[in-house]
Amino acid sequence: MTRKKKVSNTPAAANIDAYIAGAGKIEQEEIVDTLDKNYMPYAMSVIVSRAFPEIDGFKPSHRKLLYTMYKMGLLTGGLTKSANIVGQTMRLNPHGDSAIYETMVRLARGNETLLHPYVQSKGNFGKAYSRDMAYAASRYTEAKLDPICNELFRDIDKNTVDFVPNYDNTMLEPTLFPATFPSILVNNNVGIGVSMASAVCSFNLTEVCETTIALIKNPAHNALDTLKGPDFPGGGLLLWDEKELGEIYKTGRGSVKLRAKYNYDKEARCLEILEIPATTTIEAIKEKMIALIKAGKIKEINDIRDETDINGLKIGIDIKKGVDPDALMQKLYKLTPLQDSYSCNFNILVHGYPKVMGVYDIIKEWTKFRTECIKRRTKFDLDKKEAKLHLLDGLSKILLDIDKAIGIIRETEKDEEVIPNLMAGFEIDEIQADYIAEIKLRNLNKRYILDRLEESEKLEKEINELKSILDDDKKVKNIIITELKDVIKKYGEPRKTQFFYPEDIDTSKIEETVPEYPCTIFLSKSGYFKKITPQSLRMASEQKYKEGDDLLQQLETNNNSDVLFFTSAQQVYKSKLSAFEDTKASLLGDYVPAKLAFDSDEDIVYMANTADYSGYMIYIFENGKIAKVPMNSYETKTNRKKLNNAYSDKSKLIRMFYILADTDIMIKSTNGRAIVFNTSAISEKSSRTTQGVQAITLKAKSAVEDVFILTEEQKKEYAKFVVKNVPSAGSFLRNVADPEQLTLF
Repeated sequence: MTRKKKVSNTPAAANIDAYIAGAGKIEQEEIVDTLDKNYMPYAMSVIVSRAFPEIDGFKPSHRKLLYTMYKMGLLTGGLTKSANIVGQTMRLNPHGDSAIYETMVRLARGNETLLHPYVQSKGNFGKAYSRDMAYAASRYTEAKLDPICNELFRDIDKNTVDFVPNYDNTMLEPTLFPATFPSILVNNNVGIGVSMASAVCSFNLTEVCETTIALIKNPAHNALDTLKGPDFPGGGLLLWDEKELGEIYKTGRGSVKLRAKYNYDKEARCLEILEIPATTTIEAIKEKMIALIKAGKIKEINDIRDETDINGLKIGIDIKKGVDPDALMQKLYKLTPLQDSYSCNFNILVHGYPKVMGVYDIIKEWTKFRTECIKRRTKFDLDKKEAKLHLLDGLSKILLDIDKAIGIIRETEKDEEVIPNLMAGFEIDEIQADYIAEIKLRNLNKRYILDRLEESEKLEKEINELKSILDDDKKVKNIIITELKDVIKKYGEPRKTQFFYPEDIDTSKIEETVPEYPCTIFLSKSGYFKKITPQSLRMASEQKYKEGDDLLQQLETNNNSDVLFFTSAQQVYKSKLSAFEDTKASLLGDYVPAKLAFDSDEDIVYMANTADYSGYMIYIFENGKIAKVPMNSYETKTNRKKLNNAYSDKSKLIRMFYILADTDIMIKSTNGRAIVFNTSAISEKSSRTTQGVQAITLKAKSAVEDVFILTEEQKKEYAKFVVKNVPSAGSFLRNVADPEQLTLF
C-alpha cells in the first residue's frame, strides 16, 4: 500500500480554515491502483513502442529508419553518408543519433546480423560474430536500401497501410509495412520488454514462402515438410530434432541446438573453425578455450588464433601430434560455446498486443494482414479507375456534340460560369465539367476521341476485375501466392545453416587426459610442496628449503594420482597431483596453503597420496584411542576440493598415517610403557570423525607420547611388547633399543 499527500487547489477565503485543518493529511491508496495508473502505461509503452516486432517483422525504430531512407530516394538512388540518414531519421525518431545508427548497423549487409539485410553498406559496419570488431562512425560509412526493400514498400502509397502523424505532427509515417513476404520469420529479431521478452529466429526465405503458399492452399499442411528448420546468417550446424521443431512451430517456444562448422588441415595439424553459432562471438570462444587450457582441462591444443580476414570468419587451433581432431571437436562442443542453444520465444505484437505464436499462427496472422493490404490496394485502384471512368463518361457526353460544348464555352461571359453552363448543357456533374473545361482545344481531334472511348472500355473491364477480387477471397489468396513465388524467384538463396543429427552427438563422459609418469613429491614442515621427476632428481638431489624449514614427508608416486593435505583444523584439502607443475630441487616449490586457499591459522600435519582411494587412514590420539577409517571415505563424486571433519577433535592427535594394508605399529606412552600390535585388530569405521577404540590402557596422568611403524625385523626385536588383543597396558621399555631410533611412518 502506498501513500500520497492530499492535493487540492488553493481554497477560497471562506474555506481557508478548512484548508488549513486538512493540510498535511495523508490518504491511503492500494498499491495495485498505483501500479495500474503509473507503472502499467510505462510497461505497455516499452512493449508496444520499442521492444517487440509487429507482424510486418519490424520494431518502430526499424520502421522509422527504413521509411526515412525510402523517402530520401535511397531505394533506387546511390549511396549516401550514414550521417545524412541518421539526421533525417530524427524527424521520426528523436531518441538520439547513436541509437539510430546502431539500428542501421544491425540492418546492414556489412554487419552480417540478418539473413536478408535491408541496407546495402559501404565501409566498416563491424561484425555480429565479433565483440571487438566495432563499427566506424556514421560520418565514415555510406548506405542505401537493399533491393529486397522493394517488397517492403510495394504499393505503400496506395493506402495499403495506415499512416499516423510523427511526434511533432509535421509529417506522416506508416504504422506497418505492406511486406509481400512474411519478413517476421525471415530475419531474426530479439527484444526485451517489461516482464516479457521476444526472440524470433530467422528462417530461409524460400522455405518460408513455400510454407506460406502450402498453408494457404491447405491449412492442414505439415510445416516441417517445407520449413526444415531455422536458418542463421552465420551458418553453422543445427540439430534436426523433429519433436522440438514441431513444438516450436506449434507454440512459438522451445530451443534449438547449434554447433560450429570446422575443417581440418592435416598437413598443418590445424583445426579451422569457419562458422560459429549465432549466440556467441569469436572472443567468447577464445576466452573459454584459454581458461580451459589454463585449468588443465584441455591439453591437446598448442595454440589458438583469430584468423578472421576479408574472406570471413576463421579461428585456427593448432593441435598436438597424435590428437584425433574429430574427438577434440566433440570435447570442445561440450566445454565451449562452439555448441550452444538458441531459445525461441515468438512474442509478436498483433493489433497492439503481445502474443506468443508458433509458425502456423504467425503465417495465418500474416496472411490475414497481407489479405487486408491487397484488398485496400485493390479498393484504392478501384476508386481511381472509377473516378477516371466517371470523367470519361462525362467526356463521352461532350464528344456527342463538341460544337455545342464549344459554343457554350465561347458564349459564356465569365470564367467561373463555364463549368455551371457545361453542367446544365450536358447534365454532367461539377467534377466532369471541370475535367472537360481543362481539355486543350487541340486535343479534341478524332484520334483523341477514339482513344478515350477505347480507354473507357478498358477501364470498365479493369473495374469489373477489381470488384471480382474484392468479392472473392480465393482470388486474393492467388495474388498472395503469385507475389510469394515472385519473391522466391528474385531473392531466394540456398540454406546457410545445415543440419546434424542426434547420432552425431557424442554422449560419452569427458575424461580428463592426464600424463602418467613417475615422480617424487616433497612436503616441508612449513607447507612448501615439490613434484620432481626422477631425471630432475638425479641431476640435483639436494633440496632447498627456507631458513628454519625442513622436510616433513617424501613419497614416490605417479603424476596421475590425488594428493590429500590434512590440517591442524581437522580438515583435508584434495588436489590432483597433475595440478602442480613439475619443479626442481633448487626451488622452494608451491606454497600449499596459498594454492589451495587454506583457512587462517591452519597448518599441514600430514600428506597422503592415492590413485584409487584404497587402504586406510590410521589416527592415534593422546587418550590412547586409535581410529581406522577407509580411505574411500574421502573420495567424492563431485571432485570437492575441501572436506570438513576429516578426523576427530575429541582428543589431541598424536600421529596419523596412510596404509594400503594392515601393518604392525608400536604405541609408546609417557610413563615408559609400549605395546605392539597389528592394525587388523582394529575394526574400521566409515565415519571420518570416529574416535575409534582404546588401544593402550593408560595409567593416571599418562598419555600417548609417540607412534611407530615396525618392519618384520623390528617386530621380532620388540616381540615382548606384542599383544594379540587391545586394549592392553603394555610393558615397560627396559633393556631394549631406544624406540626413538626407529623409522617413523
